[in-house]
Amino acid sequence: MNGQDSETRRAQLLLIVMGLVVVAALAGGALAFFLTAGGDGPTGKRNVAQPSRKPASPKPPEGEMTPSKAKKLVLKAGTKQKGGASRGFPYTANGGISAVVYFWEEYAFLDDSAAREQLKAVTSHDSTGYIEEQISEVRKLREYAGLPPSGGAPAGITFTTNVNAVRATSLDDTGAVMQIWLAYDQYATKADGGADQDPLKGEEVDFIVKWQDGDWKITNEPQYVKQRSFPVAYHPASPYASRDGWQRVRHEE
Repeated sequence: MNGQDSETRRAQLLLIVMGLVVVAALAGGALAFFLTAGGDGPTGKRNVAQPSRKPASPKPPEGEMTPSKAKKLVLKAGTKQKGGASRGFPYTANGGISAVVYFWEEYAFLDDSAAREQLKAVTSHDSTGYIEEQISEVRKLREYAGLPPSGGAPAGITFTTNVNAVRATSLDDTGAVMQIWLAYDQYATKADGGADQDPLKGEEVDFIVKWQDGDWKITNEPQYVKQRSFPVAYHPASPYASRDGWQRVRHEE
């Protein structure tokens, strides 16, 4: 994560965590390149950032394509698990996108031990300091929520992340390195089974992944980081989002 972006992300998650975790802590002591159509060709750092927002016209052109009108991209499931993370995605654009979506939906952002194992499974060996940076962010979030810096999520509280749309672009000439933006919602389930009344919705995050050692790996290599781009805000009914490469997704059935 990057400076101000990290602070923003922690503040957003804290809205969920504080509402659901603090009571438990007090009571129990713890708390667009190859994107088209599914990609037959190859298309891999996680960097959380708020995208630059282009001003939207109050009257968007009628009849233009929007993400809601377009066919959804069907994500491919991984073929195996490693360190609590889905792995074994194909060497295609769809495979790279699928790998990022599955990672983010499975990520244990409140459990530093589980998160470390997941990150070890999905991070490129060329990513200097990346895993420790992300574990530091997990521990900071736990401390902000009144939890010990290290440990698991409080018993009985679970989180669900749903990725709604993606935007992918190539960062090299072969399609073996991609930047992938995700638009997602995040929900929590309370210890008593009650639903989250104030979920995070419409969040966006990006990763850079590359094909390495037979799978898609997250990387923070400077030569790719400097190529990052920032999309218009995702909305399913926005022609601007469609023009910018946003595409809705669904999991393989």
